[in-house]
Amino acid sequence: MSLKVGDIAPDFTLFNQDAQQVSLNQFKGKKVVLSFFPFANTSVCTKEMCTFRDELKEYESLDAQVVGISVDSPFALKLFQEKNNYQFPLLSDFNKEVSAKYETLGVFVPGKYDYQGVSKRSAFVIDKNGVIQYVEILDNPGNEPNYNAIKETLAKIQ
Repeated sequence: MSLKVGDIAPDFTLFNQDAQQVSLNQFKGKKVVLSFFPFANTSVCTKEMCTFRDELKEYESLDAQVVGISVDSPFALKLFQEKNNYQFPLLSDFNKEVSAKYETLGVFVPGKYDYQGVSKRSAFVIDKNGVIQYVEILDNPGNEPNYNAIKETLAKIQ
């Protein structure tokens, strides 16, 4: 059964780029944008995370915490963060448990790479009470999330 608007967001604890544990519950009382992405240092993932970086003040003005999640190791995420100066946490779902909970696991570029168990590019907006208010799971890794829809959702929720 797929997660949908109105569901309670599954809690999790993952290591961030600094090898510190971060849980979703730590952000309780704040709006959260979970942005699952396939691989650090790839062109579209870099563009996506840089868009969040460049628009971070806007997300913060909406009282939202942006969090990036991928199946990369914390070590790869640290290099990705340093290279691009991201000011939000990047979490390693190396064991693919959170991607499975959020039903974002898929095949990266079927027919070309066929990498199994990679997070599909996905966005979830979670309100201050932990309820999912927006879900977008993209099958094509070349597509980016609808940033305007994410921000419009954040603006609507308390």
